[in-house]
Amino acid sequence: MPAGLENFISLDLISVFEVILLGFIGGVLSGFIGSGGAFFMTPGMMNIGVLGPIAVGSNITHKFGKAMMGSKKHGELGNVDKKLGVFLIFTAAIGINIAVAITTALFAEGGDSHGTGKGAAANLYISLVFVCSLSLVAISMLRDILNTSKEDVGPSRKISDFLSKLRLFPMIYFPVADVKVSLWVLLAVGLATGYMAGTIGVGGFIGVPAMIYVFGIPTAVAAGTELFLAMFMGCWGALNYAFQGMVDIRLTLLLYLGSLLGIYIGAYGTKVVKEVVIRFVTAVIILLCVLSRGIAIPIYMRQLGWMDFNPSYDELFNQTSKLLLFISGFSGVGVILFNVVRAYIRKSKIHASLASLVTPSK
Repeated sequence: MPAGLENFISLDLISVFEVILLGFIGGVLSGFIGSGGAFFMTPGMMNIGVLGPIAVGSNITHKFGKAMMGSKKHGELGNVDKKLGVFLIFTAAIGINIAVAITTALFAEGGDSHGTGKGAAANLYISLVFVCSLSLVAISMLRDILNTSKEDVGPSRKISDFLSKLRLFPMIYFPVADVKVSLWVLLAVGLATGYMAGTIGVGGFIGVPAMIYVFGIPTAVAAGTELFLAMFMGCWGALNYAFQGMVDIRLTLLLYLGSLLGIYIGAYGTKVVKEVVIRFVTAVIILLCVLSRGIAIPIYMRQLGWMDFNPSYDELFNQTSKLLLFISGFSGVGVILFNVVRAYIRKSKIHASLASLVTPSK
């Protein structure tokens, strides 16, 4: 049965502030690394008591408008390959449909005898997919960074070079990214991106690394193109989750309050922060968020009867998970803001120096 209003949480002043803060941090990270920021916002909403499917549904609805703003900003900077985005859209839509079907089916599964585990099966499923997939992404990125010499600070091209030699026809050229990619590889990446977006609201952590390491395109173009693709995935995912009654429009609007400012700060950060720093910050934040979500998993396992411990420990697990999540978010945003402010100060000094040179002396 579709979720009803009884499944939505009551929002007090503290919860409202937390959701807005989640939106701001997620927006900054989204503009900076092109992930959509959902890797932070989805588990954050679950930490404040939002059921997993509703957190994903509300966040993917918010993803549409935020991605539109981020895509516009990246487009102005020349970072969007619209042709590439269009080729990924169709299989991404199929992936979203598959994800929504699985999540809504699991939502009907019960929790513990006290009735405190409603949606526990879906929460556990979302958390496990989150932890497994993003751990793999983060570890791969860190390995690539550590194996990169100081002279070669770009991402590894081993996979993209190998696939280009195979020449799996038809090969399609994308002018902004300046790469040729097999249609079959495009379809597979689109399907995986859509599935991840529909399951945990985090399509960018499949799409962006795939564009960088599999397609061989620059990080900034990958971030901008992913946000362009996210507009359409957000719209389609929102419709699918809304049909199941799993979109809390209150959460969506509160996320917007924070994210629409944050995304502009993050997008500017891509122009003033070295690419290797972008990738390192991304990997570290992901790992901290993965650890945060992993700490919450025992709660859902107990609610399903798979673990046996005192239910009073649920709050301890949840608060620890929330604390670690916000530490990761504040750390990432701090690095970005520091570099943005430093770049702005340098730019102001340069302009002042140039102005003094052209101003005639008295």
